[in-house]
Amino acid sequence: MNIEIRPACPEDAADILELSKIFGSESDNLSYGSDGLPYTVEQEEAFLVSCQHDERQVFYVALADGKLVGTCNFSALNSPRMAHRGSIGICVRKSYWGKGIAAKMMEALLHFARDTAKVDIVFLEVRSDNLRAIKLYEKFGFEKTGVYPGFMKINEEFVDFDLMHLQFNK
Repeated sequence: MNIEIRPACPEDAADILELSKIFGSESDNLSYGSDGLPYTVEQEEAFLVSCQHDERQVFYVALADGKLVGTCNFSALNSPRMAHRGSIGICVRKSYWGKGIAAKMMEALLHFARDTAKVDIVFLEVRSDNLRAIKLYEKFGFEKTGVYPGFMKINEEFVDFDLMHLQFNK
């Protein structure tokens, strides 16, 4: 399988929004469900345009044999006292889990965070029971900082999330 990770372009907007519906229907690990992301195609296009010229944020797509199967993003904080930090998010279609796509996306995100955005710390939140994702993050050096009890509420049940971070050049 040929895997390509590239910056998303405005022409990807409609496909990204459709893919978000698939992501949301396949997993309860995300902040949204099967309705997908709450944006119009025009709003998504505008966001992707803004990412193209921003050294503090990026949005990548993952293609497997030319088919869109994943998305990921990095966004640095802008407040002067927090500009040394940024967060990441990764989504991959369930049928492509375990094929190394998330790891390739993580490599691209960390490269951008360190070398372009020039942050010192990357952080994320992950469901405490999402052991597959936690294992991936630990492989890249992320450490658990703590637990946020009741971070999300799904089907009237509170779901805890682990807070994790990676510090460059410790």
